[in-house]
Parts: sequence; structure tokens; C-alpha cells
Amino acid sequence: MSQSINLSPVPVVADADSIAAVAAVPSSQTRKLGAGLRTIALGLVVPLVLLLFWHVTVRWTGTRLVPTPFGVAVMMWDFAFGGIYDDAYSGTLPIHFWKSVQRVYGGFFCAAALGIPLGLMIGRIPLLRALLDPTLSLLRPIPVTAWLPLSMIFFGLGAKSAIFLVFLGAFFPILLNTIFGVKSVDVRLFEAAEMLGCAGPKLFRAVVLPAALPSIFNGLRLGAAFAWILIVVGEMTGVPEGLGAVIMDGRSLSRTDLVITGMIIIGITGFVSDRILLALSNYFLRWSPQHHA
Repeated sequence: MSQSINLSPVPVVADADSIAAVAAVPSSQTRKLGAGLRTIALGLVVPLVLLLFWHVTVRWTGTRLVPTPFGVAVMMWDFAFGGIYDDAYSGTLPIHFWKSVQRVYGGFFCAAALGIPLGLMIGRIPLLRALLDPTLSLLRPIPVTAWLPLSMIFFGLGAKSAIFLVFLGAFFPILLNTIFGVKSVDVRLFEAAEMLGCAGPKLFRAVVLPAALPSIFNGLRLGAAFAWILIVVGEMTGVPEGLGAVIMDGRSLSRTDLVITGMIIIGITGFVSDRILLALSNYFLRWSPQHHA
């Protein structure tokens, strides 16, 4: 008696959890993409409203002292690529931008290199805090602009004076936030670490630095913002090139479009710098969900 062989395909029963997981991946990515686009759209609302208000106000008043947004856009294109006005500023953006970037980040990195270690030590060592806190509290309220004449005496006219002024503006936010971060570390963390045999430099690396990182990054973001704010003051020291120098030239020549162009470029660059620091903060603090922005 012959046996019949069943060659029909065997049905595969998929696991319900596997199907749910596969289905959840696209939907999760779609939600993230939608949330990102919504954030970008919301962030563009206020700038677009301000641009519209700016355009309508200039047209309504008929003033010639302030250009329209389109006039500034034309100036920005000429400043970046040339071919429109063909004056001394046409196509010179790369030169001025690079000079300002060198001065801003030269001063900022010097401020971070000094402010973070000093802030960690002042926050952790009471004797050092007692020695330095009165002097720092005395120097902190002095405006950076008040240091302008002394910077030109100390460093002469040029880039060094600009870097020094940027350094002063970025130093105190970084220092104070670092001190605050160290002093805010929960005492119980030190007790738990000491019970586990963690002491000395290891305690500093394992407890103090990670706990103070959120405040340190806040100080870095504030310091970077102040660095870009003060580049205009820093480049009043006789430097011929730089975004601050361009703004000062625009003021002297009554070129409002040039002034606004320099302001916009500084604002955009400062925004990008802040986003980079925020991304670094999120990366190094990925273990701490409450500090993700």
C-alpha cells in the first residue's frame, strides 16, 4: 500500500511579540520624525513673525535708515559671495568670519581650561574657596568694557586684546557654574563612595566630576554665548578684520545693512555653537534622563 507524501508548505506561526516589535519600529521612527518636524516648525514661527513685522514696519514708516529684510538678504549674499555691490566688503565673509572664530574660541577655550579646574578645586577645597572667593567677587562685577583700555595697554592693539576680553567674559560664567555644581553634590554620595573604598583622586573622578557635569555644561553654554556677545567689544581694539570690526565699520559708514548682516551672522554662529554644546551635554549625560534637553 503506497503512502502519499504531503508537499504543501508548512504554515509558519509568527510570535506575537515579534510582530508587535517589528510594527513598532516604523511607528516609533515616524513619531520621532514628526516630533522633530513639529519642534522645527514651532521654532520658526517667531522668527518669521518678526521678519514680517520688520518688513511691514519699514514699509509703513518709509524710513531709509533701516533696510528691509530683503535688503539685508542682498547684503548678506554680497558679503558672502560678492558680485552685487563690489565694494570693500564684497565676498569677504570667510576672512572676517574666520578671524572672529579664532578670537572667540581662543578666548573661550582658555576660559574653559582655567575656569573648570579652578572651579572644581574651589568648590571642593574650603581653604582655597576662602582665599579666592573675595577676590573673585570683587572682579566679577567689573564690566568687560572697562577692561578695554587696560587690555590695549597690556597686549597692544590687535587680536590678543580681543582674545583677552572674550576670555574675561566667558571665564566667570564657567567658573561660577562649576563651583555651584561641585557644592551641590549630595553629601550622601560621598559617604556611599567612601564606604565602598573610593577616596582621593578616585572619589573626585567617580563622584564629583559626574555630579557637577550638568552645571559645568550650563556654564560652558553661558560662556560661549558671552564670548560671541563680547567679540564686538574685543574687536574695537583696532583689528582690521572680524565680524565685530565689520559692525563697527558699518556704524561709522551709516551702513545699517552691514551692521544687521554682522549681527545675524554672529547670532547664527552662536546658535550653532550652543546646539553643539547641548549635543555634547546630552551625550555625556545620557545616563541622566532628567538632564536631556
